[in-house]
Order: sequence, then structure tokens, then C-alpha cells
Amino acid sequence: MKKIITTPNAPAAIGPYSQAIEINNLLFISGQLPINPATSIIESSEITGQTEQVFRNIAAILEAAGYELADVVKSTVFLSDISNFAGMNEVYKKYYASECPARSAFAVKDLPLGALVEIETVAGR
Repeated sequence: MKKIITTPNAPAAIGPYSQAIEINNLLFISGQLPINPATSIIESSEITGQTEQVFRNIAAILEAAGYELADVVKSTVFLSDISNFAGMNEVYKKYYASECPARSAFAVKDLPLGALVEIETVAGR
């Protein structure tokens, strides 16, 4: 059965979607922007600060669903500029130091709210 996951510790959806959906022991987390859920704004203008906030948001949703970062099996990273890849990757490897999930990374034309990075995540147990 499909279960909708929500937490006030991650940004509320800014459109008609859920923060995450769990089904058959898989958790699908919608793309997370670097929005601070306490202020509802993007506070950092740098890729490293934005990526840190994205991971705080992902971790909050994982925790709300009873998962942890070690359960992540796939990440998709969207960058507003591929030149930000190295900065994003420096932060990313802090969170996935071993047994890293599968990953794709793309440069896209624009991201919502002028964000530099967005990451969607799939976890399983």
C-alpha cells in the first residue's frame, strides 16, 4: 500500500506533489531544493551551502519515514550549471563516504526559485 510521507523538518511541497511516497519497502523522495524549512527560503548563494541544505532536507524526510542515508540506493542530481559539479560533489561525498548509491547528475536550464542544485532520492530496505 502506498504511504505519503510528510515532515515539517523539510520544506513543504511547492506544487501538487508529496515530499515522499513509500511503497513496497521503497521510499521515493521528491527532488529537494535548498530551502530552509524554518524560513521557507534559500539562504545560501553558494553551491556547497545549498547542497548541505538539500542533504538536511533529504535526511529529515528519510528519518520521518524510518530510513537513513545508508538506505539510499539512487540519487539524481540536477545542477543549474555543470561548473557547480565539483562543489556539489565535495558535499555529496561527506554524506555517502562508502557504499555510495547509484547516481546520475545533469545540468539543466533552470531550477525552481533560482536554486543551484536539486536532488531526488530513492531508498530501500
